[in-house]
This record gives sequence, C-alpha cells and structure tokens, in this order.
Amino acid sequence: VYNVEQLRTIAARGIAASMINQILVEESVLGWEELELEIVRDQSGKMITVCFIENVDAVGVHTGDSFCTAPMLTISKETQLRLQDFAYRIVESVGVIGGTNVQFAHDPKTGRVVVIEINPRTSRSSALASKATGFPIALISAMLACGL
Repeated sequence: VYNVEQLRTIAARGIAASMINQILVEESVLGWEELELEIVRDQSGKMITVCFIENVDAVGVHTGDSFCTAPMLTISKETQLRLQDFAYRIVESVGVIGGTNVQFAHDPKTGRVVVIEINPRTSRSSALASKATGFPIALISAMLACGL
C-alpha cells in the first residue's frame, strides 16, 4: 500500500473478510537497512554480543536470501552501540538464557530504529555468526541450558 486511498480499499476488504471484523495495520519499513545482533546471555544476566551482522539487501529481502557482512561495514559505531543497548534490554526483559538473534530495521535518513523480530534460539544467523567469529553459539547455548 502506497497511499491512503489504497489503504482504505484494502482495509475495507480485509475487515469484510475478517471473522472478527478486525485487521492489523503495520508501518512499512520497506527499503530500510536490516541489521542483526547475536547476543548470548547467561543465568546471572551477563551478556555478550557475539556478532553484529549487516544485511546488504534492504528490508523486504528475506534475511536467508540476503548477502550479509559480519562485522557491520557501513554502520556507525554509535548506531551499533544503540542497537546493542536495545538488544540487551530486549533479551533481559524476555529472560532468555543462551543465544538470541535480534533483528532491526534502521532508517539511515532519520536514524530511527525499529525491532523486526527476535529469535530466542539458535538460528541461521547464529550459524553465520559462529562461522564469522569462531564463537560456538549453539554449544554455549546448550551448555547454558544445562546449567553449566
């Protein structure tokens, strides 16, 4: 949807088709930069950022289909620190023990950042981060899950 008239038309169709007469409307972040952090948290709440990953393709291209760089190459240190702060607060709030992938959309024009999704588990991005850094995220996550 690219304008208000299209939104009205599509929303009306969606509401008519909905069994509960509701639809979900989300802001589009299509074309923003897609950035990811791999975080590991232990039982005491200590966290490390294993890897900062920059998707070369913009939001809209699935992460699994996008070229990625690890570490981030074009993202400022300041932005990376902001992302890390957001990711740590999210992982702490959720209470994850082990690895978590946090994905963000970043508007390079305004600096605005939104969370796209979190994956509190080992994922494809975890495998990439482990290869890029040599840090065995899956092994460490399994050990943490066992209380080690």
